[in-house]
Amino acid sequence: MSSINPYSGLGVAILDTATAAETKKKALGQDEFLKLMTTQMTHQDPTKPMQNGEFLSQMAQFGTVSGIQDLQQLFKDFSASISSDQALQAASLVGRYVSAPSDEGLLAAGGEIKGKIELPSSSPNVSVKILDATGDIVKIIPLGGHSAGSVPFTWDGVNANGVPASPGVYKVQAEAGVDGVNTALKPEIESQVESVSMGNGTNGVQVNLKGLGAVSFNQIKQIL
Repeated sequence: MSSINPYSGLGVAILDTATAAETKKKALGQDEFLKLMTTQMTHQDPTKPMQNGEFLSQMAQFGTVSGIQDLQQLFKDFSASISSDQALQAASLVGRYVSAPSDEGLLAAGGEIKGKIELPSSSPNVSVKILDATGDIVKIIPLGGHSAGSVPFTWDGVNANGVPASPGVYKVQAEAGVDGVNTALKPEIESQVESVSMGNGTNGVQVNLKGLGAVSFNQIKQIL
């Protein structure tokens, strides 16, 4: 029997959903434990009855296991609640632009690629390189010197020869002279959200960016 996606009307897909039969695990419950203990006491050797210490020890062990199972279930419920809340928040981003760490940007026809660099300290020279799919440099954008903090940049989609580049995905590399050493920095690229996927386990909520694929909801740095 197929499961119902409660987020379908919000543009949220559910990934890697296992059936209940696949995920259900057998566990010794309280009733089963008491029956087992009763049976054990009924069939014990009269000449070697179970001592109070043994009985209390087994009860304590069960109490510990039961407590751990309850705690695990509590964490599962809490995690599910957080994931659901994130999915609802992420669903509101569909169609909007966000900023997230990436080394790629999508150039639309007549469009541009925008982003920013986070400088850990001041730098006398900051630059951004735009490369095509083959690794060839399309354009180098010098940004000059800047103090520590955010440095915005924009590529207008025109190559080094002044000719509009073909639409598509381009690599974006940022570099800055930090403490006398040229250092590569990962830029944050502005991208449009196409859809949202709600995964299970370690996947979490995924935001699908137009032309660039999925990133974790937690990687979104800014909503534009």
